[in-house]
Amino acid sequence: MESVAVWQGLALSAIFSWIVVTSYFNLTKKIRSLLQPFVAHQVVTSTSVILKIQKYQHKFWDALFSGLSCVVSVPFYTAFLPLLFWSGHGKLARQMTLLMAFCDYLGHCIKDVVSAPRPSCPPVRRITATKDEEDNALEYGLPSSHTLNTVCLSGYLLYYVLSCAQIEDACVKLAAVSLACLLVGLIGFGRIYLGMHSLIDIIGGLAIGLVILAMWLTVHEYIDGFIVSGQNVTSFWAALSFLLLFAYPTPELPTPSFEYHTAFNGVAFGIVAGLQQTYQQFHHEAVPRIFTSQLTIPAFLGRILVGIPTILTVKFCSKALAKWILPVVSNTLGIPIKSTSYIPLLNSSATEKKSSEIKQSSYIQKMLFFSRQGVFDVDTGIRFLQYAGLAWSVVDLVPSLFAYVRL
Repeated sequence: MESVAVWQGLALSAIFSWIVVTSYFNLTKKIRSLLQPFVAHQVVTSTSVILKIQKYQHKFWDALFSGLSCVVSVPFYTAFLPLLFWSGHGKLARQMTLLMAFCDYLGHCIKDVVSAPRPSCPPVRRITATKDEEDNALEYGLPSSHTLNTVCLSGYLLYYVLSCAQIEDACVKLAAVSLACLLVGLIGFGRIYLGMHSLIDIIGGLAIGLVILAMWLTVHEYIDGFIVSGQNVTSFWAALSFLLLFAYPTPELPTPSFEYHTAFNGVAFGIVAGLQQTYQQFHHEAVPRIFTSQLTIPAFLGRILVGIPTILTVKFCSKALAKWILPVVSNTLGIPIKSTSYIPLLNSSATEKKSSEIKQSSYIQKMLFFSRQGVFDVDTGIRFLQYAGLAWSVVDLVPSLFAYVRL
């Protein structure tokens, strides 16, 4: 028990120290000044390559690469992962969720540290078929999140399937690896074709993805053991999630990247907190799995019909509750806040005027001295709690409903 508490304390202390050091020495800007000119130059010089590829423009290629980008996007994984939990593949689902959260955080951190531009449009033709793609275009370029996520998640899925199925046939393994490589190649090439990324973004996403995948395959069993049977897991993860919000680097200009991280940070916390309560009941290795007599296709479809409306309802209620509670708590603690979108009454101008009246000796503000923000955006907390509630319902509330209605 003591050794566990010690390493947890050391891990949190290390992150806190990193926040203080980076803030005091302004490391983000110093690292950016070293990397951004080189990356920006590579983006400009690779424009000619993108234009040559786009000479072969066709509606078929537009639809193919736009569709592939949607299939490997964060919203798709967010919708797919609950189905994976409910299908009985709990270990794969929780590993994919945590790996996705880690990839999302690290990838967006690098984006905002480097703050390198995407290919200039025009002359490059940029195709954004969905609202999600339009939002992605507002982020910085390096690395390509789609490439990074595809490398990590397809690589881990391949490892999981080959391990569980205990496939020894070399031809089958070669075919599986070839398919995964083909998918990664199509995603990377498609991002260039769509005008969303330059060549260096794809190479960066590929390299970082391979490093993360190799690291994850080394530690995933330890992480899984800690999640399902560790001590102080929920409190440790809550503290970790809180610190990661402050550890996130400040970009050169505002982008949606921090919002995406906050959402998936909340998802990871909700999953971990829920699993701690329900692992032995609903997520152990002996639970019924899809395509078996214990969990038939009709029963699985019934789970979807019950589960999807439930988690959407919980998401709505979590957001409403957070919008009511967080401003009250913040005002009670003397934390100046604003809301960029969720609470219109807390507009920035009114809040900043009010915050100037708050004494600088506020105890809570002193605790948060490592943040350069004068006013905290309450939307961050709302978004975190909204997605934490959704994720918790996926692994706790919804499986309880399944047991109640015998699905």
